[in-house]
Amino acid sequence: MNRLRILVADDHEIVRRGLVSLIKTRPDWEVCAEADNGRQAVEKANQSKPDIAILDIGMPVLNGLEATRQILREQPSVRILILTITDTDQAVQAVLDAGARGFLLKSDAARDLVAAVEALEHNKTFFTARVADLVLSGYLNKTPRSAKNAPGLPSLTSREREVVQLLAEGKSTKEVASHLNLSVKTAETHRSNIMRKLGLHSVSELVLYAVRNSIVQVSVGVPYLSSGTLNSAEGSLTAPET
Repeated sequence: MNRLRILVADDHEIVRRGLVSLIKTRPDWEVCAEADNGRQAVEKANQSKPDIAILDIGMPVLNGLEATRQILREQPSVRILILTITDTDQAVQAVLDAGARGFLLKSDAARDLVAAVEALEHNKTFFTARVADLVLSGYLNKTPRSAKNAPGLPSLTSREREVVQLLAEGKSTKEVASHLNLSVKTAETHRSNIMRKLGLHSVSELVLYAVRNSIVQVSVGVPYLSSGTLNSAEGSLTAPET
């Protein structure tokens, strides 16, 4: 019997351990890879060829939405479940636009993770109760209006979204270049083009753009799994120096 191969990616180790423990309760499932940031998740997905990838939406270096896009670009058959701390309309739309098949609140993970993976295993979708209500009401069946397609908002390339996230996380241009294997001059060019495209004048404005468009997340409390229960750990985002 072939076992279901699952990749788990979350930058909080205790969350990752909790998710892995829940998955291991099923003898027909296996964790084929783990990652603590989005770029590592993409690399390990390419190496391990999972059936399902469970991705935290707010990972560093590369967020879960961009990781979803890049994984599906190389492996369209992978079914992706996004974990998030919020089910705002904007977050839901961004997750579906990225191509994920499931949306699960971290606060519900201890209760619903197994059911969510089972749904994706059988080529179904899985949403939290509130998101399911939105879908059934037809709210999300309207013409998609993702951030990149909204009127008056310039479209950023995949590489530019990566640069935006790294800058918003406080990386210097030199660090951005190192992370993306670019020359410093190329990274500077990307940064200049992004600022021009978006009409921004400071990195603080860039951080605000990144938060509003789900490229990075800001949270006061980050839920995590521990022995089947959910607790809270402090989490914050600091604007980088200009």
